[in-house]
Amino acid sequence: MTLSANHPLLDGRTAGSPLIAAYRGEKPSRRPVWFMRQAGRSLPEYRKLREGIGMLDSCLKPDLAAEITLQPVRRHDVDAGIFFSDIVIPLKLAGVDVDIVPGVGPVLGSPVRTAADVANLPELDDAALEPIREAVALTVAELGSTPLIGFAGAPFTLAAYMVEGRPSRDHLGPRTMMHAEPETWDALAAWAADASGKFLRAQIEAGASAGQLFDSWAGSLGLADYERHVAPASARALDAVRDLGAPLVHFGTGTSELLVAMRDVGVDVVGVDYRLPLAEANRRLGGTVPLQGNIDPALLSAPWEVLEQHVRDVVASGSGAPGHVVNLGHGVPPETDPEVLTRVVSLIHSIDQ
Repeated sequence: MTLSANHPLLDGRTAGSPLIAAYRGEKPSRRPVWFMRQAGRSLPEYRKLREGIGMLDSCLKPDLAAEITLQPVRRHDVDAGIFFSDIVIPLKLAGVDVDIVPGVGPVLGSPVRTAADVANLPELDDAALEPIREAVALTVAELGSTPLIGFAGAPFTLAAYMVEGRPSRDHLGPRTMMHAEPETWDALAAWAADASGKFLRAQIEAGASAGQLFDSWAGSLGLADYERHVAPASARALDAVRDLGAPLVHFGTGTSELLVAMRDVGVDVVGVDYRLPLAEANRRLGGTVPLQGNIDPALLSAPWEVLEQHVRDVVASGSGAPGHVVNLGHGVPPETDPEVLTRVVSLIHSIDQ
């Protein structure tokens, strides 16, 4: 199957945009930048809009999700919108008992820890994704030539939440299950991959011009465990959208030792967190793929001259890669001054390519 003729990638709106050009290793008209978690808590207009509305409810109200996605594009002049949602939305839409608890994060009513638990998981029905399609359609209608990036949680991160039942520091539960009950783990990872794949596909079909797979917790794994127990599921999630032809990005935190394996699941772009210089990431990857990253979010609150030099260093470090989309090495901290982000975007756009 291919995208519809009026999809932004095919009708002339976004195919030549700076973001998509850089993702495809081509020369962009300006240096592209967007920020993970740009749509969210750092913006006063977001906090006002979200008053009295739970996180998952706000994700599933199409007009609200669209407006939140658009806010940072209007304010900062970033080169992409990142669809406002949450990685556990596919679980919620499948009928899994999950909620976002303020100050805690995703919490499941019942953790998934046995083969029977996995066997009893409900399948995500395609019709349940209609609010996602509607929100994406509303968003891209407003974005014009600015591309929307769809996203999904990588299977390991989703499964880690499901096993632990809540956020965890060391992810001991899923890491133990891989070895103690490998068949149960593989079944759970496959379920998570299918749910994430359907979630991402709905976004791209509805108008997203690229897709990003977030593996927030893969950094807790060694390379051997990642290659054996995680990479196949990540590849399975991405298999759900490869035929659509949109550029695909893979990002994880603490994954400096996994970058080659993360590329090898089959993506066009590798995101790099703030721990590893982009020049070293490019060396490890053999100069094979465009990179995304990796301003240290901690420096957003530093004096401007310190932050400016850091941004210039990141841009210089990424210049040797086949393409470079500037981003943070993780998400925007909620206490970030939005005016600083706007100033960073302006700086990046001003640096000669």
